[in-house]
Amino acid sequence: MTRAPERASKIEEEADELRRAKELLESRLSSSEASIGYDERGLVTRLLDQVLFDSGKAQLRRGAYPVLDKVGKVLQEVPDQPIGVEGHTDNVPIRVSGWASNAELSLARANAVLDYLAEHHRIDRSRLMAVGYGEDHPIASNDTAAGRQKNRRVEIVILPKASGDSYEAQARRQARESTTYSK
Repeated sequence: MTRAPERASKIEEEADELRRAKELLESRLSSSEASIGYDERGLVTRLLDQVLFDSGKAQLRRGAYPVLDKVGKVLQEVPDQPIGVEGHTDNVPIRVSGWASNAELSLARANAVLDYLAEHHRIDRSRLMAVGYGEDHPIASNDTAAGRQKNRRVEIVILPKASGDSYEAQARRQARESTTYSK
């Protein structure tokens, strides 16, 4: 009957690891670069699109590199945690950027961040999952310019190990519903 205490100990160790990661992220990132907090998914680092991308684009801006480098260094310090990279947009229909939909753009942006973390920080790709939610998960009203700006974001989620498999299944479902990603 030592399983329950062992499991509780592992859960507490993981919680300590996430708390340490949150402290590191908060000490390295300014509030103009990111917001950091917990939600039901895990530890969320929210990066506004204007920090990472030009309007309608999925290529990282040069100014995004220092921000992603700070995040990448912290992700290296939690080597066993699965990581979700989620792209989000506002609800303004795409007209001239060349993307078929907001879902396609959001997935391309999530993959651009994922690729950067894997290539420049050697984060194991098996730990990383990209999801493009498009306009489906707003955090503010799309009725105002300020709200739409908040909705255009990439979220890097350090997931609890226990939720990694269910998150991956959700990501796969979302990927089947979204347009495929291409650079």
